[in-house]
Amino acid sequence: MTLLKVDNIETYLDQFHILQGVSFGVEEGTITVLFGRNGAGKTTTLRSIIGFHTISNGAVYYNGGKINGLTTHMISRKGIGYVPENQGIFSDLTVEETFAIAQTRKNDETDEKVEWMLDLFPDLKQFWYKKSGLLSGGQKQMLAIARAYINSEGLLLIDEPSKGLSPIMIEKLMDSILKMREKTTVLLVEQNFMMASQIGDYFYIMDNGKIVYNGPMSELKENKETCHKYLGIS
Repeated sequence: MTLLKVDNIETYLDQFHILQGVSFGVEEGTITVLFGRNGAGKTTTLRSIIGFHTISNGAVYYNGGKINGLTTHMISRKGIGYVPENQGIFSDLTVEETFAIAQTRKNDETDEKVEWMLDLFPDLKQFWYKKSGLLSGGQKQMLAIARAYINSEGLLLIDEPSKGLSPIMIEKLMDSILKMREKTTVLLVEQNFMMASQIGDYFYIMDNGKIVYNGPMSELKENKETCHKYLGIS
């Protein structure tokens, strides 16, 4: 089942035409990775889906319903969680307080999500009463992902989770995202090709605001020419 469908969307930032007819789909229960060089339009794509940027043409469908034109809050209420590149963590809040805010609809389901996140990210349980601003970069990323997951119902958009992290923390984080596929669907923007290619099921490559190549991840691993042309990987 196609959970998220992006249909020929165009987005302008000021006078700049950033997204120029972007189309792709995300199948339920998968990890789909959006690759591309810096400035290709990956972050703008996520921000257009979640409603931070206005889509001038085209449409976005989630669970069969059109969501572009709705406010970011309304899109979030439909079940889409978003982890921005800068994590969006409130430094003065403790881990406990961040989890509490994430449970906007506190019930048995969200309680179970909290427990699962603490099992998946034991560092967060260890620092439960610690202010978020005192966490390491990797721990902040764990907290950002946990917060988004608890408040979502089916789809997570994650932007550059490995940025600025140590190789050990990147591997740990990617393993956790892979495990999350058991519970949710993930659309991942990631520059670390080596790690993302190990956990992704499908991929799309963006270049200059357009999708230029896509397919199963196993296909991309074997296509060195495409990797070099669009991602600079030799």
